[in-house]
Amino acid sequence: MINRRQFLQKLTAISSLSLAGCGWRLADVRANATNGRSDELYIYNWTQYSDKKLLQTFSTQTGMKVFVEPYESNEVMLAKLLAGGGGSYSLIYPSDYMVQKMVDKSLLIEINHHRLIGLENLFPQFQNPSYDPNNRYSIPFNWGTTGFIYNSEILKDVPEDWDYLWQNQTILEKRVTLLNDVREVMGAVLRMLGYSYNSKNENEVKQAYEKLTALKPTIAAFNTDAWQNQILSGDYLLAMCYSADAVRVGQENPKLKYVIPRSGSSLWTDTIVIPKSAPNLQGAYAWINFILQPEVAAIISETLNISTPNRAGFEQLPNKNKENVNLFPPISLLEKCERITPLGEFEDVYERYWTRLTSS
Repeated sequence: MINRRQFLQKLTAISSLSLAGCGWRLADVRANATNGRSDELYIYNWTQYSDKKLLQTFSTQTGMKVFVEPYESNEVMLAKLLAGGGGSYSLIYPSDYMVQKMVDKSLLIEINHHRLIGLENLFPQFQNPSYDPNNRYSIPFNWGTTGFIYNSEILKDVPEDWDYLWQNQTILEKRVTLLNDVREVMGAVLRMLGYSYNSKNENEVKQAYEKLTALKPTIAAFNTDAWQNQILSGDYLLAMCYSADAVRVGQENPKLKYVIPRSGSSLWTDTIVIPKSAPNLQGAYAWINFILQPEVAAIISETLNISTPNRAGFEQLPNKNKENVNLFPPISLLEKCERITPLGEFEDVYERYWTRLTSS
């Protein structure tokens, strides 16, 4: 089962495209290679990438060997970089809130927009995002929401909001999962209680923790990916998940439906950044320009069923994709969603309650 982190596995369809025809000049990449590291491109990305065809295509066209090293979370990635273990990477794929953290820690270079081809293809809201104004340090790759996927054959009432979990504990007992993500889970409950996903009020966070403590006997697991096969098999009835994952699982079984809670949820963006220690800037910019091309963006979106931030790519999608409200929700729903933002030292409060919840 492919999740929103696994785009490399399904991008093999892109191998039929002529990269040279996408608007950037591969000869320039070769001509500007000036040292022993320039023929290698290391990408630090999310876990579960196994298909090599896209990487091989890129290598054939550019003369560079591409290596992908996986990580399991933004926090794991950041810890490695701070410990000095990221010197070989020329590209990293952090989520939006992590971009802010990495900028604050002076880990990223400011992207030279003059070296980009296709930045104007992005939707306006992704050309000046709140987490990185004017895309100074990051380029958006995909975006989505967080919500529920549920078995509509068994659960006749639509889980319209987060409080559904508490109201139906008997039915859901040990057949529901939540994400293994402190900010997503605590944020969702905060939102249900009428607070912000990004609350810095410890009393509000404590209230969210207490609600989750009451729900915990019902929860089968906290996991981000493993729920997919189990909900398809019928073991689980409902899972908190990312929209891109839900859309793909729903294609496997149309009885599995996705819902964005009516009180609001999180809005996320996965991005591409260049670390200050990047040994191959030419390769990094070539890869970003590849991703920015409308043809490539459309294939990524259609193949993986993800929400592209690329307006020109969006226009090339079939109508069934463009009209899919799970991928491209109406403004009325998006207006109720929040981006997760860094909270500085206050994040320790979330972590303290999260550890207490998950270890008890």
